[in-house]
Amino acid sequence: MNVDLTRTWNQHVVKKGNKSIVLEIIKNRSPISRADIASLTNLNKGTVSSLVNELIDEHLIYETGPGESTGGRRPIMLIFNASAGYSIGIDIGVNYILGILTDLKGEILLEQIISMKRLDYAEILNKVIDMITYFKSNMKKSPYGLIGIGIGVPGIVQKNGTVLLAPNLGWKNIPLKQIIEDKFHVPVIIENEANGGAYGEKVFGIGQKSDNMVYVSAGIGIGVGLIIDGRLYQGNMGYAGEMGHMTVNVNGGKCRCGNSGCWELYASEQALIQKAIQNGYDENDISLEKLMELANTGDKKAIQIFAEVGEMFGIGITNIINTFNPQQIVIGNRMASAEKWLREAVERKLKENLLWFFKDNLTLDFSQLAKYSTSLGMTAFSIENFLKIDLTSESS
Repeated sequence: MNVDLTRTWNQHVVKKGNKSIVLEIIKNRSPISRADIASLTNLNKGTVSSLVNELIDEHLIYETGPGESTGGRRPIMLIFNASAGYSIGIDIGVNYILGILTDLKGEILLEQIISMKRLDYAEILNKVIDMITYFKSNMKKSPYGLIGIGIGVPGIVQKNGTVLLAPNLGWKNIPLKQIIEDKFHVPVIIENEANGGAYGEKVFGIGQKSDNMVYVSAGIGIGVGLIIDGRLYQGNMGYAGEMGHMTVNVNGGKCRCGNSGCWELYASEQALIQKAIQNGYDENDISLEKLMELANTGDKKAIQIFAEVGEMFGIGITNIINTFNPQQIVIGNRMASAEKWLREAVERKLKENLLWFFKDNLTLDFSQLAKYSTSLGMTAFSIENFLKIDLTSESS
């Protein structure tokens, strides 16, 4: 007997695709009935019932009590099992490491943050490993356990998970994905932290309704994540978004990346601190939080420093808008907490420099996820990889 392998393979692909669609709908719309799934997907009821039974057997969904009747028997409702497994998301900053443990819907169950100054690669790696170990030891029992680890890094990341260059950490050619996978034996995703932040805002944050959104991650350095036509844009080699290193002053100072006059030298947390020191503040006692505290008490020098950095922020964002014509700019990472002192200066610069037609249908927002944008985005990558569903679809 001859078996049509092409037909068999195609049937397998179609079934797998339909199963992902059904799971995605249950994840985003539960509690929901089989009949409603059939109606939404245009799949016949028998196919839906078969796929639902498989998902129940796989512990990804479960049945709950009957829903409202529409004339016949009350339907049995289906619920996504968010506790079937857990994801870890880690955001490695220049002066901090933030980690979160989430369920399969991205609900934060546990978090840990470590402040750091001038740690070398080995020290940072050990802290990341300790953090993952801590989360693993505090996970509740579940069918799938730890389904993946996502790590956001402030630097250029190759698609194979190697950190090619992270200038503010002093890293070059670090095979981070391989190292963490060898240690914990689960799928690991390494991504630029701004890409993670953009994805976090798209899936969970203020960017959910934008198909063309630019996320500006402003901490010690500046990174940019791009959502274009509803998808994360990574570029040819995965390096897209290194806008923090665009030149805004050809005669400017030397950046850690090796170039001169980079945007992040003038519009980041490090720029803020440097300006504060130049204005006579104690370098051992000054920080973003301290400057905000001073500004809130009416300190004119602190307020002026924020205004000057905000103007440079606006110059860089103008260039980004001219290049990508987005619907939305989202400012995130640590500098987002200074919205009160940055927004006016940024908006003033955009008003002065943007061509009028770029202003139509454009919003400027500061992240509502605050420090969690990147870590949540990294968990979303892992969850999507595990469930094989698109977390940025219209139903999410």
